Amino acid sequence: MSNLRDDLLELGLSYTASELDDIVARAQKGRWSPTQILEHIAQRELAERSQRSLERRLRRGKLGVFKPIADFDWGWPKQIDRHLVESALSLDFLEHAGNVVLVAAQGLGKTMIAKNIAHRAVLAGHAVRFTTASELLLDLAAQDSPRALDRRINYWSRIKLLVLDEIGYLSYDNRNADLLFQVVSRRYETKSIVLYVTWNQPPRRVERLIRGGSWPVDRRRSGGIAF
Repeated sequence: MSNLRDDLLELGLSYTASELDDIVARAQKGRWSPTQILEHIAQRELAERSQRSLERRLRRGKLGVFKPIADFDWGWPKQIDRHLVESALSLDFLEHAGNVVLVAAQGLGKTMIAKNIAHRAVLAGHAVRFTTASELLLDLAAQDSPRALDRRINYWSRIKLLVLDEIGYLSYDNRNADLLFQVVSRRYETKSIVLYVTWNQPPRRVERLIRGGSWPVDRRRSGGIAF
């Protein structure tokens, strides 16, 4: 059945090709009808493709290692608005291309919350990318022509959910501010950003980091984390 396996692989039916002997044996033993055989193959191929798609999105997302939100210590910081955090984790903001901006001092759980939001989005089938502001700007600055730069900005603009770290650590010259603004402006009202800042400043200051940028955020405070 080597030729059949090759044909199945050519058709993209990798599960069926790899499990062909087992499928034939099970079909004979169970006296499956042609319809049952096709249903089994279709169901398993769809499951395999879904799993491969999930694994591919996780790799491309570059989330790294992080603790699940189930391990979050809701007692630290004190008086944290759990409902507000869970609202962001529900991904409702993705439906209207909203943004989530987390602003707090170090050690209050911004990264954990942001990565769990990103992970939920991956599981929901969305393309996600986690990166730092410096990595994003280095990537854009490395492009050697206006056309290459435009293609790269389009890449960062197409991702459904972009998670940006280190915004508060950087000072931006005009060139970097322009590059970051181009990414944000192309995503505006079409794609979402989760941006978190280690910074003891109110959320409205984040808006000034990107010249001309606009960040619609919920300005309630949650135990030291501003949303």
